[in-house]
Amino acid sequence: MATSQLSNNADNIEPIQGSHDKLTIERFIEHHPDITTLDLILFDMNGVVRGKRVPVSQLNKVLEKGICLPASVFALDICGETVEETGLGFEKGDGDRICRMVTSSLVATPWQENSAQAIVTMYEPTSHQPFFADPRHVLEVQLDKLATKGFKPCIAVELEFYLQDLEPDETGNPQPPLMPISGERMTQTQVYSLEELDEFKAFLDEVIETCQAQNIPADNITAEYAPGQFEVNLKHTSDVLLACDQAMLLKRVVRAVAKKHGFYANFMAKPYTEYAGNGCHVHISLQDEIGNNVFGENESVLLNAIAGVLAHLEDSMAIFAPNANSYRRLQPNMFVPLHATWGWDNRTVAVRIPASGTEDKRIEHRLSGADVNPYLTVAVLLASIIDGIDNQLTPPAPIEGDATLLEMPMLPISWDLSLHEFENSQFMKNSFGEEFCKVYLANKKHEQERFSAQVSPLEYQWYK
Repeated sequence: MATSQLSNNADNIEPIQGSHDKLTIERFIEHHPDITTLDLILFDMNGVVRGKRVPVSQLNKVLEKGICLPASVFALDICGETVEETGLGFEKGDGDRICRMVTSSLVATPWQENSAQAIVTMYEPTSHQPFFADPRHVLEVQLDKLATKGFKPCIAVELEFYLQDLEPDETGNPQPPLMPISGERMTQTQVYSLEELDEFKAFLDEVIETCQAQNIPADNITAEYAPGQFEVNLKHTSDVLLACDQAMLLKRVVRAVAKKHGFYANFMAKPYTEYAGNGCHVHISLQDEIGNNVFGENESVLLNAIAGVLAHLEDSMAIFAPNANSYRRLQPNMFVPLHATWGWDNRTVAVRIPASGTEDKRIEHRLSGADVNPYLTVAVLLASIIDGIDNQLTPPAPIEGDATLLEMPMLPISWDLSLHEFENSQFMKNSFGEEFCKVYLANKKHEQERFSAQVSPLEYQWYK
């Protein structure tokens, strides 16, 4: 970061939230008298946790006046360095913005003694307008657009991850963990295996318990398609911002609990060459003003929404596959859709409509990896749905059978092509604004250039 990394200039800012949430703060302190420190979390463009750690004695002050963080937080690449091409660094003086606490997100952190956490979001210091590059606000804009049309989305997020040994294998590469009970190393693919759940019961139980303590509605955990791979399902909710908050915080919980049990939790899109990658599946339905499921009541609206999502998958690949490793996952025969397809209860397509009744009718987006920023992923999906409904788009025929065998144009499955599509997409500019698109594109192009300049171990093996 260029300068003034975590400044403390909020003392000079006029109160921005007042005391309407003071009762919440007082109750929290009353129920958690041992808490001494508070982590104030801001998720950057890559979904990396940034922020500040303050004494809990400053909680009321934080509520009333916020904290100062530089706008360049959203110019940070995956390595934590400011990307000046975003225009948020020295070009703008690397100035501070005000971050307000999302009071409802205030919870204790069981894995850190005497500690709590809360999410903050960034605003302009004088106008108090949402800062355009904060992914949480990017999502809010799409929610507001849907609200003006009388729609309220309801979503659920599913995240996959790998448990790995803290020690690498003999070649220096990551490896599956030793099973706690048998002491044997995991080597087999046993999808939906109850035996694997039994082996890791202590870890999985603590994940669920910690999620419950943090109000993260982890519904269930299943063993997935590779050794040490698991999926956590979060319950659906009409509070879309909260659902994305919970998806981000779930990663923090899983990593912390895994470390406690002697494992490493890996949410990379493709941790292993030979095994399936980690996905982030998003379920979306729309409710009308009285709470009815619009997709269940009106199939034409569902079809419009499907068509909108399909129409903009190419434009959106830079969001759904945000880094170099994302494209390792996009390979044939790896349980990942590679075409703009949809179908009824078909897990080989990009947009699946699960078998369900009228009340549960929904779209399941199956393209993204677990490395995505959920706020941005959901924002893009909602913007696509809006476009499909507004323009009454019609989808192609649904796919029956294995969509991966189709002979049709593939989605952009290279980083270069995805960034090119993003850069030239009028849909992205119209939906999210040219300022945001400039920042996101500059960040990703910078990351791509740095990655491409590195010499990999495979090059030493092949070309020396």
